[in-house]
Amino acid sequence: MDGRLWTCPTCDDVREFVQPPCPDGHTDDRGECPEWACAGCGYAYLLGDVPVGIAARPVGRAA
Repeated sequence: MDGRLWTCPTCDDVREFVQPPCPDGHTDDRGECPEWACAGCGYAYLLGDVPVGIAARPVGRAA
């Protein structure tokens, strides 16, 4: 499993981050999941574009 070194806010130090198995199937064009977890404590980063849905409530018209 490939790892990357990043600062972990929980460990308060530079730690190795690894990609856990991705059961969701949301990999990018390089085959990487956007989730990276600290190998020490499990703190996770989510990298890349995150699709955001915005709930809008219907607006009524004034009479």
